[in-house]
Amino acid sequence: MEVIHNECHQIELMADRLGDDFVEVVRLLLQCKGNVIVTGIGKSANIGQKLVATFNSTGTPSVFMHAADAIHGDLGIIREEDVIILLSKSGETPEIKVLIPLLRARGNRMVAIVGQLDSYLARMADFVLDTTVDKEACPNNLAPTTSATAQLVMGDALAVALLECRGFSAADFARFHPGGALGKKMYLRVEDLYLKNEKPVVAPDDNLQKVIIEISAKRLGAAAVLDKTSLLGIITDGDLRRMLMNNEQTSLVKAIDIMTANPKTIDHDQLVVDALTMMRQFNITQLPVLKNGVYDGMIHLHDILKEGII
Repeated sequence: MEVIHNECHQIELMADRLGDDFVEVVRLLLQCKGNVIVTGIGKSANIGQKLVATFNSTGTPSVFMHAADAIHGDLGIIREEDVIILLSKSGETPEIKVLIPLLRARGNRMVAIVGQLDSYLARMADFVLDTTVDKEACPNNLAPTTSATAQLVMGDALAVALLECRGFSAADFARFHPGGALGKKMYLRVEDLYLKNEKPVVAPDDNLQKVIIEISAKRLGAAAVLDKTSLLGIITDGDLRRMLMNNEQTSLVKAIDIMTANPKTIDHDQLVVDALTMMRQFNITQLPVLKNGVYDGMIHLHDILKEGII
């Protein structure tokens, strides 16, 4: 509990110190024609890699360059139009001190996310974002804990500010996350799933045997009741069970007698997540799919489960 309180308090103090340099850095990154190159060493390098991932996923092209590797060949990553973000608690790390003159000679703009404002890094950078902390959460005040959190929060603040300035939308976010559940919720449509299924259909006057055979054969646990092209209703496994429990004259039963009239439907080009919402709201597992107002198939809860959206 003490660790959490310590880190929260230090982050609040950091927020109070946020100055004009933050605004200027956001403007610089918005105008950047190249990549944002993030570099650091030790725990700062670990934080830097996370910041690169966040920048890339929110529309700011970014590359991580380890400060130690930079002076052994990785400087080739950097182009003239790139902006460099350097992370360091002390601002006096030997690798960083060697790297800075090389970056200045190349003419790249440098942003320091640093915990010591009188350090070499802070003096040499074009812009300084202050991540000073009074005390680490480590009881020995040695292990980078609170200071690492401060770097992470500052980087996230930059990423979100850039996101908002660009008007980066949920749809944009999905384009960068097409393989995960988040992305699928934003782009996967009903037609991407239901077209793989059979198309269970019975007529209003079909007898119980035909209904059972159709539902069993198409393996979706339901069948649509159609009068020519008009969707009259839906019959599910549950409807059949309830009918058998309450009706002894099954030979006289027709599809129209046991169907649920005016069923819930979904359009073929709606998002799968909309279908899931409807299924949850009405406690159902199948939805007839309409295309141009006409029944065109069925989507089942299992189709959605297979995509890992739930």
